[in-house]
Amino acid sequence: MALLERHDTNAVAHLTMNAPEKLNALSDGMLAALQEEFGRLMDDTSIRAVVIKGAGKAFCAGHDLKEMTAGRQAEDGGKAYFKDLFDRCAKMMTTIRKLPQPVIAQPHGIATAAGCQLVASCDMAVAAEGTKFGVNGVNIGLFCSTPMVALSRNIPRKQAFEMLTTGQFIPAEKALELGLVNRVVPADQLEATTTELAETVAAKLGAAVKIGKEAFYNQIEMSVDDAYEYTGDVMVQNMLYRDTAEGIAAFLEKRPPDWQQ
Repeated sequence: MALLERHDTNAVAHLTMNAPEKLNALSDGMLAALQEEFGRLMDDTSIRAVVIKGAGKAFCAGHDLKEMTAGRQAEDGGKAYFKDLFDRCAKMMTTIRKLPQPVIAQPHGIATAAGCQLVASCDMAVAAEGTKFGVNGVNIGLFCSTPMVALSRNIPRKQAFEMLTTGQFIPAEKALELGLVNRVVPADQLEATTTELAETVAAKLGAAVKIGKEAFYNQIEMSVDDAYEYTGDVMVQNMLYRDTAEGIAAFLEKRPPDWQQ
């Protein structure tokens, strides 16, 4: 049984974390499987959107604490293992941002610690009613410092700090209010709603979405003046695409575009 399963429909890659007995923990194996699949997706022009979900009763419960405990048994107390683990996790999370395709998380059940980080690292998220989100490491004496990087870039800082220091869960409705997820739907509509969003994105010009996603994350870290200068150059580059000219012509002529990319 594969730790990570993939099936593609209508230019959408659906990735399912498949370790339900461990609540889809981000074990060494799961991190490697996600990183490997992202590597395949990086150059896959047939895929224009990606959905990440979890099998069983939960989306993802964070790192595998049993593996982390075993790693502590090394002569250095686990220092090298832990550094490598968190480096590999950070690489996987930041690869999501670097993918040309928008990535949509589909959380249900719980998304906690690095599982909540995974939701925050995705470009969008659709959650099932009843889903709980938390960065709960502080409850066992481990502050969720790496999950806080993505979380604090998704929601207001005081709300993020409260989650990090209390270790309390927030419900899906609160996650929606804070901006951690885009939509909250009944569990029996989760798959259909997420797929509809993914297929809507996948129907757009892939080259335009790719350049736009990269520009979105780059400009958000710039000053306003620098962001306008940079995005102006991006707009020029986008306008020169053959398929963009075709899209404009098709709109003016009230016909479907004949895109080649």
